[in-house]
Amino acid sequence: MEIIEKVKELLQPILEERGLKLVDVELTKEKRPTLRIYVYNPEGTSIEDCEFVSRRIGALLDVEDIIPYSYILEVSSPGERKLKNIEEYDIFKGRDIKIVTCEPIEENSKNTVFRGKLLGLEDENVKLENEKGIIIEVPLEKISKAQLEFK
Repeated sequence: MEIIEKVKELLQPILEERGLKLVDVELTKEKRPTLRIYVYNPEGTSIEDCEFVSRRIGALLDVEDIIPYSYILEVSSPGERKLKNIEEYDIFKGRDIKIVTCEPIEENSKNTVFRGKLLGLEDENVKLENEKGIIIEVPLEKISKAQLEFK
């Protein structure tokens, strides 16, 4: 979608200025169209971070006029959400994650749900450390759902 790519382009310098990472941009075309921007601060995303991005990107979008209809602008932290992009497995290193696989990943096991601290992506495998300190490697192609969790 051309609008989303342009929004991402406009966001880049704003995010870099504040040390933030872009997680996702969504543009819904419901009754009230909404542009949702999810940002992440590795040191903890604050309300001030979201307000900063909202003010700056809101002003830029008004000037650039790339969305040809009225819409609502929402900027927030990703919170407890599904991971959508492969890059997010590295962006959210250190966060708690729940991974559901489409089939067991170990022989003689029926387990398809894994929880732990996300260690990142390595060789097409998502690595996490469970509560017992065991490192688990989940092949990307077997993941049916992955989402951040709060404890």
